[in-house]
Amino acid sequence: MKKKALEHYLTKEQLEYFRGKLLNWKAELLKESDGARETLEESSNEADPFDSASNIANQSLELRTKDRARKLIHKINQAITRIDDGTYGYCEETGEPIGLKRLEARPIATLCIEAQERHEKKEKEYKDDAK
Repeated sequence: MKKKALEHYLTKEQLEYFRGKLLNWKAELLKESDGARETLEESSNEADPFDSASNIANQSLELRTKDRARKLIHKINQAITRIDDGTYGYCEETGEPIGLKRLEARPIATLCIEAQERHEKKEKEYKDDAK
């Protein structure tokens, strides 16, 4: 990817805004993850055999939630690194600006809309070919 000077695209204030947005999102995910852990611990302490199937289903859901949060936190950390190294807001594929509306909606975005659409089209074609 071509590295561009961010002063031509995102201002220092905009970068700090996105850093704050990312850090707040990360804090929310960590808080939710802690709540999920407590729920898992509480349900494992119940001895009622009639509730075991329900507990297993709840634990499975909680584990999927934690895994999703873990993956998002990793992407958030990568976005913060891109802010620090001057590549945030630029498409990893084309080097073009991602666009403020897209970043606002998905602050961890790494692809511009056009590149994302190409990626999704290729993914769909691959899935269709695999059938």
